Amino acid sequence: MDQITVRSEHADDIKAIDVVHLSAFEGDDEVGLIEQLRQSSNYIPELSLVAEFNKRIVGHILLTRVRLQNERDGVDILALAPMAVVPSQSHRGIGTELVEHAINKAKELGYGAVVVAGHPDYYHRLGFKPASDWDLHCSLPISLDLFSAMELTDNTLGKGSNIIYPSIFTQVY
Repeated sequence: MDQITVRSEHADDIKAIDVVHLSAFEGDDEVGLIEQLRQSSNYIPELSLVAEFNKRIVGHILLTRVRLQNERDGVDILALAPMAVVPSQSHRGIGTELVEHAINKAKELGYGAVVVAGHPDYYHRLGFKPASDWDLHCSLPISLDLFSAMELTDNTLGKGSNIIYPSIFTQVY
């Protein structure tokens, strides 16, 4: 089996990334979200990663800035969203490789935490924990059971903090 390669996205990858998300989510909400995030101040080019298998883009992950706000101050952390792997390539570990590469890159860039709204069973086995462990809340209209977090630097996530997502996320959630 050929090796999976994870790298930063290039401008000529955009159409292939769109196809990955369209096939994985069977709709274009995520494609629109990615397009808007790329044009926002929350976008970090180094944290938009693709997975290649047999010289074809088969996965994509995006980490963007969100605000961790407590009663005194706030700090930028990262949100994982969206992430997709083409269905024909699922269960090969591609999603896991994307998450691991993204987390390592986020650490290199000095971010203290990552949050995700998604399948808790999947993300918890990758090292995320329930956001309720920190009494975290978020601005998305989701069940907090679906909200998970990972500290990259100890004590980044203060108890009772709120995660403020950019308003463009409400198109998807």
